[in-house]
Amino acid sequence: MIQNQSNQKNKIRDRIIILLSGISLIVCITILFPQVRQMILDLTEQDLHIKTFSYQIWLKTLLSFAIGGICFILFFDYCTLTNSGKEIVRKVKQEIKECLYEIDFRSFRKPVLIMSGIYLLGILAIIRANFLYEDDIQYAVLGFREWFNWSRYFIVFLSYFVQPEISMTDISPIPQLLAVLVLAVSSVLLVYVLGDKKITLVSLLASIPLGLSPFFLECLSYKFLAVYFALSILVCIIPFLFIARKKAFFVCSLVCLLIMCTTYQAASGIYLLLVIILCFQDWNSRKKSTKEIFSFLGIAVFAFCFALLVYRFFLMRPAAYYVSNEMLPTSQIIMGTLENIKNYTLTINRNLSLIWKAGIVLVFVLFIIKSTYRSGQKKPVSFFVSILVIGLSFIASYGVYSLLMKPLWAARALFGFGVFLSILCVYVVSDFKKIAVVTVLALNWCFFTFAFSYGNALADQARYAEFRIGILLHDLSALYPNHTGEDLSIHLKGNIDYTPSIRNIAKHNPVITLLVPPRLEDSRVFDNLYYMEYFNFGTYRMTHLQNDSINENPFPENLPVVLDSYYHTIKSDGSHLLIILKH
Repeated sequence: MIQNQSNQKNKIRDRIIILLSGISLIVCITILFPQVRQMILDLTEQDLHIKTFSYQIWLKTLLSFAIGGICFILFFDYCTLTNSGKEIVRKVKQEIKECLYEIDFRSFRKPVLIMSGIYLLGILAIIRANFLYEDDIQYAVLGFREWFNWSRYFIVFLSYFVQPEISMTDISPIPQLLAVLVLAVSSVLLVYVLGDKKITLVSLLASIPLGLSPFFLECLSYKFLAVYFALSILVCIIPFLFIARKKAFFVCSLVCLLIMCTTYQAASGIYLLLVIILCFQDWNSRKKSTKEIFSFLGIAVFAFCFALLVYRFFLMRPAAYYVSNEMLPTSQIIMGTLENIKNYTLTINRNLSLIWKAGIVLVFVLFIIKSTYRSGQKKPVSFFVSILVIGLSFIASYGVYSLLMKPLWAARALFGFGVFLSILCVYVVSDFKKIAVVTVLALNWCFFTFAFSYGNALADQARYAEFRIGILLHDLSALYPNHTGEDLSIHLKGNIDYTPSIRNIAKHNPVITLLVPPRLEDSRVFDNLYYMEYFNFGTYRMTHLQNDSINENPFPENLPVVLDSYYHTIKSDGSHLLIILKH
């Protein structure tokens, strides 16, 4: 009787799946027709009042979604309707359960609390600065979620849980506090994975660069996005909890990597970093055979490449604003990649202080010494392989950005370097000499204290910028008290420079100029929005002088001076207004 009821339920479930799959397939196939795609675009623009960025981009996006949808439906039906598919799903679920059962989650509570306290203290000055960082300005003023345009679908999905409102508002520091928790879990899991399920206080402290490296501080400065940046790190570590079971590891890797790709792609190198270091550990200690190591490496690389291919062909939308997500052409792939790696190295080098560089070099040396001293392989071989591992890991820390035609060089795109350092630091302090512990903790203390300098510098620059904005808007309101903004085109030229305190920091920590936005600068998109709409001066036609070369009607610079002060010069002919900012 019970068996019959179960069979009946399964039949009903299968019929529902077939019905829904059929409807979904019809929808996806219909979208493949050009006329249907055009109709959808017209409805999107006219009925929903959403102006599409580019018809060609949206057409390609709809086509990719349709083909991807068909593939997903067929795969889902195979897993739920066929006996072989059901058996694969059963085995994967069983392996995942076995892996989770072997983990003592209660042992994570205290380490997570410790790291949460450290990270919270580290970003306290950033929270106190209350700085609307870059994109935060448009989210606070306009309230819309525009991450779909950057293929960050998972951020859009999660944002409705973090802030379940149609129009976003500034709810900081909630996203930053959530980021602290996510980073704490990431550090604990990183130590757990690298330390063969052993967690110590020293190892936890060694992982601090994961969340408080100078480059990730920019990610923590975003009031709206901080938690999603942190999540991109966590999902790259989670698959390695299932490393003991091949099927579970592959499936979890695939899912987590797709989440990473639709959250923040700068984290793409973290997965590769862990693969490299874990393979090296197993090889160097002879814990696993060469066959087992290559088997794990093959599964990991296949999962990584497969996830990126799925993202590239079915989920990624073209981006060609200040960066490009287009890969280098085949003819330029080698030279272009080498050029990107060279630029990555130079960017990291010129933004680190001398003390940081010395500490990092010592960590490298200690890594080589420990690897050679504790090696189960021949010492000379282990010596050269450990150097090779450092080089490969450094390259991998930039992720897939090394393969792009126009990669991003902002600090938030470089945070893989901090994870790279944290991995080496955790490895070095694990069961090694006290000099290694002292070196690593001294380096991490430098990063920890710099976070306070940076947070205070944000607050300092904000005060100065708002002072300059106040003077500027006072002069503009006096010169043009009756303008509505529709007949006045305003342009900025130059910037207001940094405060003396920031210039003092930059003498020894040049990364500060990469992190702190001047706020009033002609090349920054959201500065116009900030000094106009945020201060309730009105919506004006604002463009940048650097973009005039592509405009049909370039902005005239030979205008009569209407006001000249210590802080700025204002030129205008009544319809065009040029503001030349002085240092």
